[in-house]
Amino acid sequence: MLARRAGQAVGVALLVSVLCFLVVLRLPGDAAYRIAAGRYGYDLVDQEAADAVRAELGLDRPAWQQLGGWLLDLVQLDFGRSLVTSHPVLEEVGYYLVGTLQLAGAALVLAIVLGGTAGTLAARRPGGLVDRLTTIGVAGVRAVPPFLLGLLLVLLLSAELGLLPAVGHGNAASIVLPALTLGTGLSGLIAQVMRDAVLEVRQSDYVLFAHTKGLAERWVVLRHVVRNAAVVLVPYLGVQAVVLVEGVVVVESLFSWQGLGHALVHAVFWRDVPVLQATALVLALLIVSINTVVDLAVLWLDPRPRRLEAAA
Repeated sequence: MLARRAGQAVGVALLVSVLCFLVVLRLPGDAAYRIAAGRYGYDLVDQEAADAVRAELGLDRPAWQQLGGWLLDLVQLDFGRSLVTSHPVLEEVGYYLVGTLQLAGAALVLAIVLGGTAGTLAARRPGGLVDRLTTIGVAGVRAVPPFLLGLLLVLLLSAELGLLPAVGHGNAASIVLPALTLGTGLSGLIAQVMRDAVLEVRQSDYVLFAHTKGLAERWVVLRHVVRNAAVVLVPYLGVQAVVLVEGVVVVESLFSWQGLGHALVHAVFWRDVPVLQATALVLALLIVSINTVVDLAVLWLDPRPRRLEAAA
């Protein structure tokens, strides 16, 4: 499985690099002028400065030569420097990657705590008050887009109550609103999946037998219900983690959180091709990594497929 994932990562890297290059090539406007504006400001840019940038960066070369040079550097793990800031691309992308992982991790933990707790409580009494409230909550959070939910949270918690900063980066308070925006929508879906998984496991024969032989309720939950429900929940969390990584592009821009989404938007605007390609590449490889971790976790939680494959 690891060998397949490694091959998939190589294929994804090549595909994303080529697609990013073609997308930037088709963007309207003069890329050299945009890059010069990012360096010096729009008020100080003229055609002479744009031509100097074009000659310096080789933007006047044929497209196939530019693409070939980028792929050759990629094979050598040389991502170059930003066309706007002249900083090493790996340093810039590494900085933004930390921000994205912090935000996605905080949102995922929040969603698991809220959604897992609500789903487990709802499964204890199907049709009860908690179960009905969970169903209503899931429908509510799914109906609100993340950017609208973020604006509502800013109006309530920042503008009206003054509890949290509306935008910013670098302190614990500034991550709460974006994490809450991402985590709230995800928590409702986790609650629904957790509720259905726990309810199915609690009605299984092995759980009924555990109760019959007198095993205490907490041990039934810990030994049987939680682990078997996690077999269903973990793959779902992997899918949602991928969606979460993709969704941070909007939320990071909304809250000025310095992550990969923030870097991607600015790289597209300034035509900073090395940063754009490296950022998209890291996002793609991050998704492959998440899928690999999910597969390993499922194999650990449920070793039966591995045992059947070994026996065959």
